[in-house]
Amino acid sequence: MKFDDVLKSIGEFGPYQIKVCLLVGSYGIFVGMNLLAQVFTGASSDHWCNVKEWKAEYDACSDLNGDEYLSCLHQYRDASIPKVGPGDAESLYSQCSKYDANYATWADGYFAGNETDEVIRCDDGWAFDQSVYKSTIRSEFNLVCDKKSSGEFAQSAFFFGVLLGSISLGVLADVIGRFYAYYIGVLMSFLSSLATAFMPNYWSYTFMRTLVGFSSIGTFLLAFVIVMEVVGPSKRVLAGIIAQSLFGIGFIILSLLAYLIREWRTLQIAIAVPTILCLFTMPFVNESPRWLISRKQYDKTEAIIHKAAKQNGKEANLPDNFMSELIKTEELVKSRRERTPTVVDLFRTPNLRKSILNLMYNWFINSLVYYGLALNTASLGSNDYMIFFISVSTELLVYLLAIPIMESPLGRKYSVGGAELIGGTACLLTIILPKGIWRTTAAMIGKFAITVSFVIVYFYTVELLPTPVRSSGFGLCSTASRVAGIMSPLILILEDFWKPLPLLIFGSTCIIGGLLVMFLPDTRGRRLPETLAEGEEFRMTDGKSRDSGNINEEKNSTGNGESNTAFEKVNTIA
Repeated sequence: MKFDDVLKSIGEFGPYQIKVCLLVGSYGIFVGMNLLAQVFTGASSDHWCNVKEWKAEYDACSDLNGDEYLSCLHQYRDASIPKVGPGDAESLYSQCSKYDANYATWADGYFAGNETDEVIRCDDGWAFDQSVYKSTIRSEFNLVCDKKSSGEFAQSAFFFGVLLGSISLGVLADVIGRFYAYYIGVLMSFLSSLATAFMPNYWSYTFMRTLVGFSSIGTFLLAFVIVMEVVGPSKRVLAGIIAQSLFGIGFIILSLLAYLIREWRTLQIAIAVPTILCLFTMPFVNESPRWLISRKQYDKTEAIIHKAAKQNGKEANLPDNFMSELIKTEELVKSRRERTPTVVDLFRTPNLRKSILNLMYNWFINSLVYYGLALNTASLGSNDYMIFFISVSTELLVYLLAIPIMESPLGRKYSVGGAELIGGTACLLTIILPKGIWRTTAAMIGKFAITVSFVIVYFYTVELLPTPVRSSGFGLCSTASRVAGIMSPLILILEDFWKPLPLLIFGSTCIIGGLLVMFLPDTRGRRLPETLAEGEEFRMTDGKSRDSGNINEEKNSTGNGESNTAFEKVNTIA
């Protein structure tokens, strides 16, 4: 008997699983807000050289609103800095230099440029247009002109933290358990996110954002694994989509908070404080039974199963000997294993090695193309808040559409592969189509398709990797994804050498990924592999006999024939 057999007896997605899904998955709301917080806390705004003699005048402008504020502010801007673009009304003004004039003698109507044409670099800091953002890290830490790239570096540091945290917390979860690793990550996320709002300078802010990145995504991956490990095969898609939708809701809440709170420190506090609510879910969440079984903690496993059955109203459905059957199967596996599996075991045998490398590449290209296309279409309008809200709301629709796609006869393999092939083809078409509605349509199709693929590959990874190394393998795939996220902006810079090059890279790598997926087995409706041997065997069988058989067939499959060969092969190496 396998744990999935027990789930079918007590309910694959009853009140117990729904509770776990909502309580643990809700952390995704706060991760979503932290992930994209710097879109607003690090936003750029119009700026020009500050003139210390005009401080009183600048302060007076701040008391005005709307067009009056801009008109007041711009008269000082226009009088102090040189034009660097042609024309009058549409002139562009320098953001990094000013006239070398005596501003103490300035009076209404006086134009410093009439006195001198000499310009100097900003020597008194900068003045910032506060009509949209009252303050950001760029305005407070003067991350402009020569320090303009520092804002991007802070975001890269965040993703570097994500890279480290994704694999570190995954390994920790496989060692000490999903429950403790998850709540350690939640606590770290809360403390680092809150501390970020009080950092006095750029470098301390960047360091703290790295810690936020370390704890946020890695912890969300654990939440996703916890949810998937307590849900039966037929309901994994629904449960996973709920968890990912909560992540998308975080994006929407962020857009609303940012619209209402225009000061970056206050916004960061508003994002951080609610995260502490996740710690209060501890009494209502249990350790993953799958992990407990893999660690021979059978008493705790039995207690949790009875608790879940009772909450689902299915306690009478439990077989009298279910725990002894679970133990018998697990002990058979344990007797063949001489040590605790690690992430290295994913590379020891040929089929698991092919699977993890294939998955890592597909996570890499999904992230590369997703963030690349998002960054390439960032400037779609003048209202940052509206564009952001529309963009993240559209992603929620993708999450909902992913359910019928994955549960269709296409399954996981053809859904991921097909979406990647469509997305890659759309990227390549964007290169040759003329500007206008057709190019825009192709770009949107590419963005939509790669988002669908990105959603489904989460499920595919959980369903392919065996329980003892599922969290660490998941973190390994996420690490590949984060490396790609860091690379996406760098690839966009390549258009300076040849304009179609970024889209050519996105399109071709995406198509390669779609073709490689076809070499993986499909997982729709199949049991999660519980051991390294089952993970290795997963590629060698179609899964029908194992997944549709009764308990006696399950027992026989671990002791005879082809299944026994797989067990011997893996455990001999282990």
